[in-house]
Amino acid sequence: MNFFSQLKLAVVSLRYNKSRSFLTTLGIIIGVMTVIAILSLLEGLNRTIEQQFSTLGSQTIYIQKVEWMISTPGNRQQLDFEELRKRPNFTLEDADAIAALPTIEIAVPSISNHVGNLKRLGNTAQNCELQGSAEGGDVAGNWIVEQGRFITREDRLHRRMVCVLGSYVAENLFGAENPIGETIDVENHRYQVVGILEEKGSMFGNTMDNVVIIPISTYLKYNPIPRGWRAIWGGLSIEALPKRGVKLEKAMADVEELLRLRRGLRYDEDNDFGLNTQQMIMSALQGITSTLWIVMIGIAAISLVVGGIGIMNIMLVSVAERTREIGIRKSVGARDRDILIQFLLESVVLAMLGGLIGILVGLGIAKLVSALVSFLDAASPWWTVVLGFGFSAAVGIFFGIYPAQKAAKLNPIQAIRYE
Repeated sequence: MNFFSQLKLAVVSLRYNKSRSFLTTLGIIIGVMTVIAILSLLEGLNRTIEQQFSTLGSQTIYIQKVEWMISTPGNRQQLDFEELRKRPNFTLEDADAIAALPTIEIAVPSISNHVGNLKRLGNTAQNCELQGSAEGGDVAGNWIVEQGRFITREDRLHRRMVCVLGSYVAENLFGAENPIGETIDVENHRYQVVGILEEKGSMFGNTMDNVVIIPISTYLKYNPIPRGWRAIWGGLSIEALPKRGVKLEKAMADVEELLRLRRGLRYDEDNDFGLNTQQMIMSALQGITSTLWIVMIGIAAISLVVGGIGIMNIMLVSVAERTREIGIRKSVGARDRDILIQFLLESVVLAMLGGLIGILVGLGIAKLVSALVSFLDAASPWWTVVLGFGFSAAVGIFFGIYPAQKAAKLNPIQAIRYE
């Protein structure tokens, strides 16, 4: 018999025991389903992280009181809030000193405050942030001005009552009306709109376009820099951008050295500030997803082994049930190899059928989760499907070899006499 005839015979044999075949493949289905669903979600999460954090600016150095930390298996650092509370605030002079470094293109001071809902003529923009910035803040913060202009040096020097709106605020307060030249009220102060920012999108379900940016000098005129606990995350920060051609690590080292000198830190004292980049948090998050990937693959492997044992068991039962058939086939010229291939094909077909169902169910689960979680897009690259089929085929071959060999080695005379 040629290969395709044996494959057809294997499929016909499995069709005679549909219920038993399906129940046998449940372990494979669950294992492959887990692998596909988890890989699709983790791949989608990694792509989402990369896409959303790219809006922060890959070269921007965020100089703040606190280092961005995410707890990972290799990083169990704990925040000492009392130590953080005592850290000195950054100043506008710090920003000027950093901007004067030969490796730094611009250094922009920034501070923000949650101002809640803003209203204008019956329109409302919810959960808005008032941010103080300076010239160059659009470049350092990776903002693109869609209409009008950004904050200028003259705005900062003269404490002008002007503002630049995020796309969400502009759309919700002005609708189809052109906001440039109009005014809005924020915390009982009136600002003239001079610019509209291009949409940045959302990060983990939270919009980044709910900002109202004003000159930092104007901000500090009405909003003093927080102190104590509130200053840990709500104080002045600095966004610095290296000069073209300067490596990010070199620029960070220069900023670190400068701030340590300005703060009088000894060589054996830790930094009392944090230098952060978007790559740091991306790496930490991707480290977490890698750990989850390993854990889920382990769980899926257990399911596949259980499914493989089920396939081996049912194939041994099938060999016992068809002993007479094997004897007859051998007596009319079937070789041991033909019998081996037939039963091995049945095992592989059974496993790959479970793999196919597992792939479809896994993709469906990933899409369902993606639909329920707005910020997560499931990604299903071709290699996940190949991996699913590869796992199932490998299980079918590995656990089908022993029953197939047992069938091939049967003595034809004893097999014919088998009752």
